[in-house]
Amino acid sequence: MEALIRKDESAPSGVPQRWGDINWRRVERNVRVMQIRIAKATQEGDWRRVKALQRSLTRSWSAKASAVRRVTENQGARTVGVDREQWNSPEVRWEAIGRLKRRGYRPMPLRRVFIPKANGKERPLGIPTMLDRAMQALYLLALEPVSEGTSDPNSYGFRINRSTADAMSQLFVSLSQKASAQWVLEADIKGCFDHISHGWLDRNVPMDKVILQKWLKAGVVFQGQFQATEAGTPQGGIISPTLANVALNGLERQLVEFLRTKLGVNNTKKLKVNVVRYADDFVITGNTPDVLEHEVKPWVEQFLAVRGLTLSTEKTRIVHIANGFDFLGWNFRKYSGTLLIKPSRKNVQTFYRKVKGVISANKAAKQSDLIELLNPMLRGWAQYHSPVVAKATFTRVEHAVFKALWRWAKRRHQGKNADWVRKKYFASVGERNWVFGTKARDKNGNSYWTELYPLAGTPIRRHKKIRGDYNPFDPAQERYGETLRQERMQASMTHRKQWIKLYVSQRGLCAVCQCKITKETGWEDHHIESRMLGGSDALGNRVLLHPNCHIQVHHHGQTVVKPVFN
Repeated sequence: MEALIRKDESAPSGVPQRWGDINWRRVERNVRVMQIRIAKATQEGDWRRVKALQRSLTRSWSAKASAVRRVTENQGARTVGVDREQWNSPEVRWEAIGRLKRRGYRPMPLRRVFIPKANGKERPLGIPTMLDRAMQALYLLALEPVSEGTSDPNSYGFRINRSTADAMSQLFVSLSQKASAQWVLEADIKGCFDHISHGWLDRNVPMDKVILQKWLKAGVVFQGQFQATEAGTPQGGIISPTLANVALNGLERQLVEFLRTKLGVNNTKKLKVNVVRYADDFVITGNTPDVLEHEVKPWVEQFLAVRGLTLSTEKTRIVHIANGFDFLGWNFRKYSGTLLIKPSRKNVQTFYRKVKGVISANKAAKQSDLIELLNPMLRGWAQYHSPVVAKATFTRVEHAVFKALWRWAKRRHQGKNADWVRKKYFASVGERNWVFGTKARDKNGNSYWTELYPLAGTPIRRHKKIRGDYNPFDPAQERYGETLRQERMQASMTHRKQWIKLYVSQRGLCAVCQCKITKETGWEDHHIESRMLGGSDALGNRVLLHPNCHIQVHHHGQTVVKPVFN
């Protein structure tokens, strides 16, 4: 085996001449290094340095290349703005890097579209042009380290490595104990993205003010008519969620400071006021309804008013935990003193209508094609609810889907009896009967078995909440970030298979000390080139280490290389 630890070596110099020549690992490393410096300056409160570093980052070639890559490789890359322009070739993307300039930049109006909401209303979206998307992605690279460093601990929407499951887990912590708060202010901001004050954003968002004002005042085009934008940051822009987060940062910290100043530290603790926010939806707990109604709610309304926002009277209410409330698609309620979190009735009904709509719209489709359409929906919905008490809900929805598929199958063969239909579309697999599945063929003509995703078979796994003070741009927390990713990947069978490959390739030995990795010793998944500096999740960039060896590698700043066996 060759030497396993070496000093970090810089990549060879060389300027790419086309899109295909770009060394993306070096690009991401360059961007990350600058973002880490911005985050450090933010922590130190050196805002003059933050501004200088942001300016340097937004003018760097690596950041511009990264921004173009992001907007041309995400799901919305094919969605066009008012100029109908797409960046769908390497030549156009390479040229686009040079177009990202502050001087002379003038954003075009957004293309207004509407998408349906669960309550029957429509949500307005603003679609920027590709150039404007790339400029937003560029300036977001400089804004995100500042936003992360100034965010509330229990803000979980549109932040790196944070999710709805983290918000749910925090609420469980705040409400599950016998002595926990019994009352909840369930709040929703009315048209948050559409009403944020431009003046407040201009005064408080730590980014280039000229560029920000140009975006805010760009206007929208709907049915050929131009409409000016006097307030709000339209949903659809890459940077809009972060701008909304910046506007709402302080809701948690400032509320607690207000209560401590007015009522004292000890009295504030007794009130058990906790804030959990995901984007513009948030929940505030309290020990009594009076404190929520007369202290917390008026303060929140004043906090929002400064930002041009108001609470929705329809969706804002104070409830007892025994009656329960809905948040992020889940219902939180105590039954005889025990907190149970289940998929909300509204979420279940909306999902079933969506599945039923797909089945109804594909009456003549092949069975394999219908399964291919339904499986991503079923799997995604089940995985979303897998951290909560959802087993009974999964079984109930699976039965409802089965009945819809049975009607679909019988309609196709109205002259056949039920037994014939059952044998054609349903099978027995192991101990499972009535499995909706069939044989299909891949692109190469090979036959394979495909079946509907079994909702009831989805395992329930408790979600481990992210630490409130975690900052993805803090090098001191890099190891925690690695461990967090590792634990969250454990539920994925794909990554389990990857770990087996790593274990076999290393012959079951730690890549540092060359001693055996066993269940007793434990192991950790280490990135050779850290994710903080743009390292990938590819197997070639990962090794298995003993936990203690992993600590030593990070403590001494060592670089581990892949072990090579003769």
